[in-house]
Amino acid sequence: MAIHGLQGSVNLLRQPKPGNPYAVPRYRVTLVRDGRATRPSAPLLTSVGAADLLRPLFEGLDREQFLVCGLDAKHGIIGVNIVSIGSLTMSIVHPREVFKPLILMNAGAWICAHNHPSGDTTPSQEDRVLTSRLRQGADLLGITLLDHLILTDARCYSFADQGWPGA
Repeated sequence: MAIHGLQGSVNLLRQPKPGNPYAVPRYRVTLVRDGRATRPSAPLLTSVGAADLLRPLFEGLDREQFLVCGLDAKHGIIGVNIVSIGSLTMSIVHPREVFKPLILMNAGAWICAHNHPSGDTTPSQEDRVLTSRLRQGADLLGITLLDHLILTDARCYSFADQGWPGA
């Protein structure tokens, strides 16, 4: 009798309905503007112009930071995204995180930049390997990489101006 009573109370509990086994979660991907800055009206045409525009974003940083600047078809600026904030001597950058904001911006071209807090703009071997990987990915996706800049407070190294050495 106790067993039957227990089963009766179990049957009174709500049993979860089985979910649709074929349901797939849906996601909406959107680009959200962070801040109210107005973008420059002039297109980026030179590494010097790009360095002048991006250098203030690295001002006063004590660690490496890597960012991408998405450009439209006429090389006008769409926006900037910080991809990685690293340590004093290194920033971990993966192509997946680099291309995600560029795709969301509908960028036709782009420039990437990072700083060297040491003040030495000489690219490391890792910088060269990363630049090569990013150029390959950009070619595959059809988003032209115009330059990779290494910035300090006073100087700039442009991979494009140097003929993409080792990249």
